[in-house]
Amino acid sequence: MRIVLMVWVLLLPGFVLADNLYLAINGLSYHFDRTKKYNETNLGYGLEYDFKLDESWIGFAAGGTFRDSNNQDSNYLAAGGKYRVPITSNYANVYLDFGLGGMLMTRYDYHNNDPFFVAGPFLSLGNDYMALNFVYVPNLNPKFDSLVYAQVMFNIIEF
Repeated sequence: MRIVLMVWVLLLPGFVLADNLYLAINGLSYHFDRTKKYNETNLGYGLEYDFKLDESWIGFAAGGTFRDSNNQDSNYLAAGGKYRVPITSNYANVYLDFGLGGMLMTRYDYHNNDPFFVAGPFLSLGNDYMALNFVYVPNLNPKFDSLVYAQVMFNIIEF
């Protein structure tokens, strides 16, 4: 996992020189298969770098940790893009983002904690100070069930 992060930092300096740095507080999930007793309080933390690609498109790179659906600690590295739709320009610049992201994630009970790939669309409602993210994780792997995941991010540095 450390090697992947080092390669990102060395090959993609735009991630390090991002426009905004956020503190992500990982939070809640809703699993569509209600017959299983999943942990849906997925507390944890992370960082996200956002960088403008143009006026409407924003790239991002993120990493963090959280308590997964099986109540184990999991780590992730993610990247993707989002399309920003401004809602207001006069009060804290409220926006709606539509995006697609992919992540490498580790899980204690899956392949001895080796990283595996997860991808899905997301929606984010935010302003200059914070954002609320909702991610849909489809059932791309027979071992996983579809879910919606929520996190809140706070802008800590603007470059």
